[in-house]
Amino acid sequence: MFGIPGKSPVTITPRAAAQIAKLMQKGDHAGLRIGVKKGGCAGMEYTMDYVDAVEAHDEVVEQDGAKVIIAPMAQMFLFGTEIDYETSLLESGFKFKNPNVVDACGCGESIKFDESLGAGR
Repeated sequence: MFGIPGKSPVTITPRAAAQIAKLMQKGDHAGLRIGVKKGGCAGMEYTMDYVDAVEAHDEVVEQDGAKVIIAPMAQMFLFGTEIDYETSLLESGFKFKNPNVVDACGCGESIKFDESLGAGR
């Protein structure tokens, strides 16, 4: 919908692909839907949900057994994002390296997008 022909809207690191594939096998889901919603101290938050079916205008990215589904309203905010999975002594989780983010809260849970993308509207 907002993509460039021949270019994936998001990239998935091998660690993230392995974790997503592992999650998909456990629940027998069609994929992992990634989106954004209003919330948090910076204004927006990423969302991740299991889905059992791909909808008509969803963008689908498949890699190494992982299937990421991007909701239509989130595509312009996520274009160019790298999805990684990091493990440390204190926590493990998905990390988004998004070139469209202009600010984030101190805890890293919420983000702010460039106003030209329409996140504040």
